[in-house]
Amino acid sequence: MSHYFDSDDLARFGSIGQHGAKLAEDFFQYYGAVTGSDGALTKREKALIALAVAHAEKCAYCIDAYTTACLESGSNPEQMMEAVHVAAVMKAGITLVHSVQMHKHLDKLVS
Repeated sequence: MSHYFDSDDLARFGSIGQHGAKLAEDFFQYYGAVTGSDGALTKREKALIALAVAHAEKCAYCIDAYTTACLESGSNPEQMMEAVHVAAVMKAGITLVHSVQMHKHLDKLVS
């Protein structure tokens, strides 16, 4: 294998229960209940959120899966890219807001 990520492995996700069938069954039931139908959020909105999270968490498998899910649920590439930017700005904001901790500590050290 010339690289770690192999997009063909995504098709093997169903086999995660090989050594823990009950836990995998529980996960897939929960996964289906959350993502499989409209609720307070539409399947399209859920797919956009999942795509954004996939980018924030850097999961190549999820990026592939939710790029497809977004298109299948009616999102267009501009909406998908905007969702990715929401994830990016959230990560940036989360990083920056934690600088408050640094400032508080600096105030103690340089006072």
